[in-house]
Amino acid sequence: MDIKEIKNLYGKAPQIGALIKLLKEDTAGNIFLKGLSCSATPVIFSSLSDKVDNTFIFILQDADEAGYIYHDLVQIIGSDNVLFFPSGYKRAAKHGQRDSANEILRTEVLAKVASHNSTSNALFVVSYPDALAELVVSKKQLDERRLSLKVGQNIDITDVEHILREYGFVETDYVYEPGQFAIRGSILDVYSFSCEYPFRIDFFGDEIDTIRTFEVQDQLSKDKRESIEVVPELVNSTSEKISFLKFLPENTFIVMKDFTYIHDVIERIYKDGFSSQALTDRLEGATELEQKQIVNELNRDKSLISPYQFTEDAAAFRHIEFGPTLNSKAKQSSKNSTIQDASISFEITPQPLFHKNFDLLTQTFEDYILKGYKLYILADSEKQTQRLKDIFADMDSPQANSIVFEPVNKTIHEGFTDDKLKICLFTDHQIFDRFHKYNLKSDSARTGKIALTMKELQEMEPGDFIVHIDFGIGKFGGLVRVPAGNSYQEVIRIIYQHNDKVDVSIHSLYKISKYRRSDTGEPPRLSILGSGAWDKLKEKTKKRIKDIARDLIKLYAQRRHEKGFAYSNDSYMQHELEASFLYEDTPDQSKATQDVKNDMESARPMDRLICGDVGFGKTEVAIRAAFKAACDSKQVAVLVPTTVLAYQHYQTFLNRLNGMPVRVEYLSRARSAKHTKQVLEDLESGKIDILIGTQKLIGNSVKWHDLGLLIIDEEQKFGVSTKEKLRKIKTNVDTLTMSATPIPRTLQFSLMGARDMSIIRTPPPNRYPIHTELATYSHEVLADAINFEMSRNGQVYFVNDRINSLQEIANLIHKYIPDCRIAIGHGRIKPEELEKILVGFMNYDYDVLLSTTIVENGIDISNANTIIINDAHRFGLSDLHQMRGRVGRSNRKAFCYLLAPPKSLLTPEARRRLEALETFSDLGSGFNLAMQDLDIRGAGNLLGAEQSGFMEDLGYETYQKILSQAVTELKNDEFHDVYAQQIAEGENINGDEFVEDCAIESDLEMYFPDNYVPGSSERMLLYRELDSINDDHELSLYRKRLIDRFGEIPKEGEELMQVVTLRRLGKSLGCEKIMLRQGKMNMQFVSNQESAYYQSNAFAAVINYVGSNPRRCDFRQVTNRRLLSINNISTVGDAVIVLRNMLDNM
Repeated sequence: MDIKEIKNLYGKAPQIGALIKLLKEDTAGNIFLKGLSCSATPVIFSSLSDKVDNTFIFILQDADEAGYIYHDLVQIIGSDNVLFFPSGYKRAAKHGQRDSANEILRTEVLAKVASHNSTSNALFVVSYPDALAELVVSKKQLDERRLSLKVGQNIDITDVEHILREYGFVETDYVYEPGQFAIRGSILDVYSFSCEYPFRIDFFGDEIDTIRTFEVQDQLSKDKRESIEVVPELVNSTSEKISFLKFLPENTFIVMKDFTYIHDVIERIYKDGFSSQALTDRLEGATELEQKQIVNELNRDKSLISPYQFTEDAAAFRHIEFGPTLNSKAKQSSKNSTIQDASISFEITPQPLFHKNFDLLTQTFEDYILKGYKLYILADSEKQTQRLKDIFADMDSPQANSIVFEPVNKTIHEGFTDDKLKICLFTDHQIFDRFHKYNLKSDSARTGKIALTMKELQEMEPGDFIVHIDFGIGKFGGLVRVPAGNSYQEVIRIIYQHNDKVDVSIHSLYKISKYRRSDTGEPPRLSILGSGAWDKLKEKTKKRIKDIARDLIKLYAQRRHEKGFAYSNDSYMQHELEASFLYEDTPDQSKATQDVKNDMESARPMDRLICGDVGFGKTEVAIRAAFKAACDSKQVAVLVPTTVLAYQHYQTFLNRLNGMPVRVEYLSRARSAKHTKQVLEDLESGKIDILIGTQKLIGNSVKWHDLGLLIIDEEQKFGVSTKEKLRKIKTNVDTLTMSATPIPRTLQFSLMGARDMSIIRTPPPNRYPIHTELATYSHEVLADAINFEMSRNGQVYFVNDRINSLQEIANLIHKYIPDCRIAIGHGRIKPEELEKILVGFMNYDYDVLLSTTIVENGIDISNANTIIINDAHRFGLSDLHQMRGRVGRSNRKAFCYLLAPPKSLLTPEARRRLEALETFSDLGSGFNLAMQDLDIRGAGNLLGAEQSGFMEDLGYETYQKILSQAVTELKNDEFHDVYAQQIAEGENINGDEFVEDCAIESDLEMYFPDNYVPGSSERMLLYRELDSINDDHELSLYRKRLIDRFGEIPKEGEELMQVVTLRRLGKSLGCEKIMLRQGKMNMQFVSNQESAYYQSNAFAAVINYVGSNPRRCDFRQVTNRRLLSINNISTVGDAVIVLRNMLDNM
């Protein structure tokens, strides 16, 4: 059922009727709602939403509580009449750090309240004391600075531009942040402070044709609007400010738990005022005029409300107080004896805790059903309700099978039971002990910063180092237009050593890549044209890659012929194990699990590699596979690089396989000799199902009873000798390898023929976002963070990249927190001791682990939920992101403090990097780009460490290209019998297998004119995106996006987009090069005459076409090249049609 029906359940309740009556009576005073708790409050108020037209302001204890109530109201009645009013500052107001995303929400509330007319539904504003402590502009002030636009209105685009400038908006090429606008032809983009998305206004002459909102990240339209309000930033206005309560209409009700508490918080904020540190930070580097504004803004009496004033303003409104334990102060007010306070009582009890104990759950549900209650289960995804139904159906007890509940399509924060209405609203995230997070509109307003950071990572600015695969490393000289025949073409200019220049056509963009490598600091050397050094380097690299790839392909071919053990299908215990997983499976994870199971059920021995970031659920896949093997009474070996990890995996396996009929043990040097001997005996007699351990596992002393599955964790950390031993075991045992260094998708494809891979790229959906804060290094910050974590019995990581200052920091912490237990770990300690320290930290012997970059990757301590990173500006984005990912692994809120010098002293890059991290608290896909230097490491590990030297010299993307060339060449030459055999067996092999790429040369005009797409870096991004498109569907989406952002596509642009299709078709026909000149098309085919290509269907299709169109075609051989030229082709479109005809004959 739909969640909106929940308010109808309550609409008929007698208490609601009484409440509405009280709201409409003038003689009633304050209202007390007794016994309300959990999410019952938002549910009850949502049922009033269409029955009264008052404004309600909820003042909750803190931002989180307000966020959850806001989220619940939005889930039930939608977001049109529910607003969130946050504080305008990032942390406490005294630090004076403004937050522009919250500013948008504040302004939106003001604009909405000002224009709210009383005939419509109720308006709910959710807030908390910190937000109300800040003053806002007056209504008059707001009306003077508002521009209203609607569809069909007549107004000149230049007039709008003048008004925006007057309001203080800034013109840019593309809009990313509030307060910016951009004009492209008849399109005006503007980011108003009153909406979380920017607006795109399309003019037709002087009339507004359409208005739509658009996403900042991809700049694409979202939804249409009939009318909009454009509001500038109101914070800096110098005029008189008023309290937010004075801004509200007279018929407003204040809804709260406890007035004294609110009063105390406001008093505290007023007393603290603004710290002098905040003032000096903000004043640094500001102009005189700005300084005046800042001093004005950070003046306590002009920006904050006094507690006395607040009490007086609040007294003008009627109050509604609620809570589980209200002492009703129903008293007569002295002013007027007819006004009486009233109270209404509810019988609400919170949802009981089940801690995933399904027997208890069944019992409770059954009791409720017998008492005549109706059960509703609220969950955000249908998968979850299905999973609950499955669990009840799979349980043995007859009671469990008879349980009926009504699933609801969205969830609230805290479930409850209403004893008067006899209904239970239970939430699925509480039953499964999951974290539930709320979303605010400001989250989307924050994406601008990250989008910009990401875009700058991809962009090429003149002066950047780039690599051309044929010529080597050069500097980007920008986009240049050069005459070609009787038209113009846009080319990319690259500058090499001795100022030599090369112009590259935009169709061969795929040959160019930004020079990337791990951060070493010094710039690379520019290549010298014509010296041959670059070609030598490429050849050398290619030879080394071929050696590695050759072994991989041989091994793979050999394993394909081996016979292994085929496991049986899943048992019911397997289903039970998978249903009890804490998090929801991500699509990647379920696919990986499925792949592994299919491999195990087939007769060929499995050899699969699973890559994924730490905490993305690789271990879970391994546990499921291990259990599957144990169910068929085979033994499982889990091989890990370090003792610490062995111990950790042992704990994880024990917890997950608790209550299942399998025995798990581990071997490491931490166990006594007697114990080890016992374990080995049991292993040989087959009493142990799963054994976890370090290299010892594959030693000679270990005898297996019947080994069926080998799981290797962090493969890249093992030495050569270990790998040799593994190879001997591996030929007919199923093998599953896991690696935390993500491997780039492109690389995965090039190695398709050499290894089976599953990549897990998506983080689990309901992980806590990590609260990230930028701060300067001071003992207050440290003491606050560590004390808070210790007060909830948690642990803290402290990362400091200098070994010599670790002891100083430890002393400082001891001075301010005497009872704190500190462990120090770094690379110079003996491995045995380091291990002791880490195991001690895992067993909670220490509170703080003080170390240089996290000592051991892959360690997962769910009790450590605060990480402090000192000198954060010295780390790269991905390092910071990985370190931050160490915390927030359990269902508790996690904190990350980035300590760095004041912002004014940092370089702009470092500052933006830290700000991007601070605003993006959840682990999202936006970080795939930032992960590029991790990808570099990943690729190095996959192919052996000696490769990383080549990567430095060639740059990372070029290295990838050479890798895939090398594999293609191996397929064509040494292993061509393998492929020839496939053709003989009748497999349809395309020309794709034989050509690396199809180059295009032409004299037609093809580019995006600069009056269509302003800014060369943006054009470059669009060219690159166009260049990587692989099918017609993607191309039509790309076309739609262009029209949406820039208007109708000019002729030159249309031609350019056809080239992509031409290149793709050419490649699948086996063309190495296509030239379009003077109305002719010349095609050049695979140069190796012996290649299996000439027996393939692709070549046959070309021959057929020539045979049926002899007049147009001319087929000839020049030296050892086969060429075909075709006449009367005047546009790229014509060429595409010809190639399509050829392919249709295949």
